[in-house]
Amino acid sequence: MDDRLERAEEELAHLRRAIDDLSDVVARQAREIERLDRRVAMLVERAAEAEAEAGGAVPLADQKPPHW
Repeated sequence: MDDRLERAEEELAHLRRAIDDLSDVVARQAREIERLDRRVAMLVERAAEAEAEAGGAVPLADQKPPHW
């Protein structure tokens, strides 16, 4: 009985470690996604500004695709 309890405790410890590791990965990925979202927004803004400076009447993002 003690051996089964010890194995169960070891397995529980390993599972807790795996959960902690996965939680760290998810948190890191969330930070990376937020950073990338900010960069994409900045690039879209820069592209819109460059297009407006080039004399585009309607920003490219607001134009309907040619098949519409």
